[in-house]
Amino acid sequence: MTPLDPYLSRQLSRGRLWFTREDALRTLPAHSLTTALSQLTRKGRIANPRHGFYLILRPEDDGAPDPAQWIHPLMKHQGGDYRVSLLTAAQHHGAATEAGRFQVIVPRQLRDLAIGRHRLEFVAQAQSAFTRTNRSEWLAEMKTRTSVAIAAGIELTLLDCARYFHHAGGISAVAQIARALGARAQPRRLAAIARAYENSAVRRLGYLLELAQHEAQAKALDPFARKATPKLLDPTSKLEPGEMSGRWKIAVNSPVKP
Repeated sequence: MTPLDPYLSRQLSRGRLWFTREDALRTLPAHSLTTALSQLTRKGRIANPRHGFYLILRPEDDGAPDPAQWIHPLMKHQGGDYRVSLLTAAQHHGAATEAGRFQVIVPRQLRDLAIGRHRLEFVAQAQSAFTRTNRSEWLAEMKTRTSVAIAAGIELTLLDCARYFHHAGGISAVAQIARALGARAQPRRLAAIARAYENSAVRRLGYLLELAQHEAQAKALDPFARKATPKLLDPTSKLEPGEMSGRWKIAVNSPVKP
């Protein structure tokens, strides 16, 4: 038993699976705290995903708590805004996706994390676009038993997946998400958020919504295609373009199999 054990017990009793070094220093002096942290880390009872931020590891967590339970305090500790998005948010909203990673969009570069069986992927969005899109009315809450994380709403999730499709499993995976969530997207909100995204990404989503027969949502994105220049559906694909979607000015160079 270490001098820090009573503090960890109090944290757990409050439903907190995390703590910061700064908070713990109110319980123990620096030298004693450093020794206790080292001992607990060696015993596998705590983990240190970021400098000064610690997770309390319980046997039932299978290596580490669910990131949804601690992503908010972690980002608060790092002094940065964020939103859970892409495959993780799509799954939260009900799309049958295989996330595999806990995906977070941030306005600056952050290194990914691997802790226990969890993999956290941080996808950087340009600061200006992030500021324009990370508005409370376009976000959702991802509630867990012990905390609440900030997640992209349905419309924002769709646009994030269309923009960062290579992080979302590819074009066909995004087509599946568009099919699953598109009908629940509010057309006016979708168009308003789309103004912060690259035109080609908006048209990519419009094309996939049309394929999924979500016409009201696709129609809301029509204005983005009227004066656009043709673009490839998948700029990373080496396949030759097949058909051209005249409506979206999209050259289909990747098979779409939702």
